[in-house]
Amino acid sequence: MARLVVDTGFLVALYRRRDPLHAGALEFLCENRAPLVTAAPVIVESCYFLDTTAKVELLDWVAKGGLTVADVPVEAYPVLARLLRRYATLDLDLADAALVWLADLLGEHRILTVDERDFSALRLKGKRRFELVRWR
Repeated sequence: MARLVVDTGFLVALYRRRDPLHAGALEFLCENRAPLVTAAPVIVESCYFLDTTAKVELLDWVAKGGLTVADVPVEAYPVLARLLRRYATLDLDLADAALVWLADLLGEHRILTVDERDFSALRLKGKRRFELVRWR
C-alpha cells in the first residue's frame, strides 16, 4: 500500500486542539488506511509549535507506531544542501527538504501538508510533482 508523507502542518493541526484545522486532521486520521511516514526534522519542527502536553502526545503516538519516522543520515546532507540551494527563492526549510529527500527515497509522492505553495513548486525525481492530499 502506498504511504502518505506527512508534513509539520498536519501534525500541528492534529495535536493542537484549538487549531482551526484540528477537526479535519482528526477526521482524516480516523478514516485513513494508508501508512504514514515522515522525516525526523518534521517531528522536531512540529514540537516547536506544540505545548508540552501535545509534544508528549505526539511522541507517544509515534512510539506506538502511528507514524513511521525516518532518520536523515549524514550521507543525505549533500542532497538536502542541493535542494536548499535549488529552492532558495522559496526559502525552503530543512524539514521540507528532508521530506523531498524521503519521498524520493521511498518513491512516494502523496503528501499531507498545509504548505501548498511550496509543495506545489517542489519537484521529485523525474520532475514529478507532489500530490497534495486533501484533508481539511
